[in-house]
Amino acid sequence: MSAVEFRELGSTGLQVSPIAMGCWPIAGVTSLGVTEAESLATLEAAVDVGVNFFDTAHCYGYEGESERLIHQALGHRRDQLVLATKGGIHWEERRQVRDASPATLRRQCELSLRRLGTDHVDLLYLHAPDPQVPLCESAGALRELWEQGKTRSVGLSNATVRQLEEFHQICPLAAYQPHYNMLQREIEVEILPWCQQQGVSVVVYWPLLKGLLAGQLPRTHLFPEGDGRKKYPMFQGEEWQRNQDLVDELRVIAVNAGRTVAELVLNWTISQPGICAALCGARHPAQIVENARGMGWRLTSGQIDAIAGALQRRGTSVSRGAVT
Repeated sequence: MSAVEFRELGSTGLQVSPIAMGCWPIAGVTSLGVTEAESLATLEAAVDVGVNFFDTAHCYGYEGESERLIHQALGHRRDQLVLATKGGIHWEERRQVRDASPATLRRQCELSLRRLGTDHVDLLYLHAPDPQVPLCESAGALRELWEQGKTRSVGLSNATVRQLEEFHQICPLAAYQPHYNMLQREIEVEILPWCQQQGVSVVVYWPLLKGLLAGQLPRTHLFPEGDGRKKYPMFQGEEWQRNQDLVDELRVIAVNAGRTVAELVLNWTISQPGICAALCGARHPAQIVENARGMGWRLTSGQIDAIAGALQRRGTSVSRGAVT
């Protein structure tokens, strides 16, 4: 793999790999067949192939499993990492609950720091605005944590442009985290231009759309009981068939480029204007190794045109987001 071209996170001076590891799957809550041994090996493999940006959250795991695993696997390499975590969501009886009150954000930050085995994180997000708490109060609490040195920068996830503006006025944002991929491009209308104007880095999740755009799910795939993907329109009926038609076209482009479908899709994603990094979930070392090969090279103009044609033939997709 070619050398990683690191990118600055906002105006923080922090340099991050454009392919980052999303650490929700290793928590084992919704991903099936997760083992601690493979999760630890995957984290180690990520650093070995040039990934330095790791994204987790207070609620990734019923008891903070994701953050603990990161410390267990990579605590000895802390100086090589850019660690991001999130606060404002927790579990009650196996159900996610939003609470972005200042007291809760402060408490969750301290818990996250202990689990991660560090005195600060590099990026602390508000996981999602809480309709029961004025956004200005949540922003103020995160600004305090930033000023106290608990985090080197602050981010926001799953918000509207108006919420971004309100938050940014109280606490300067270094990053915004939305879902984004070839089939879900809503942020290009308002959010992405606003972030570019304000110098806010956009770090996206679902770049491979829960595996669909990795080219590993055949048309005949049956989702087992407990697989959360079944509830999304992208994986149902006509939408599923049209998405498979797109993947078939992408596969031809990828083969001709000497790449896998996942590598092609990830490279396209991190090449879009205003996109700083793409979060890739992985449960096995081979997955993060393949994902990392999505960086360190550039699509040709011919490949870009071929992808654009395939997307035009696919047409507008039915998109549905979620808090992750």
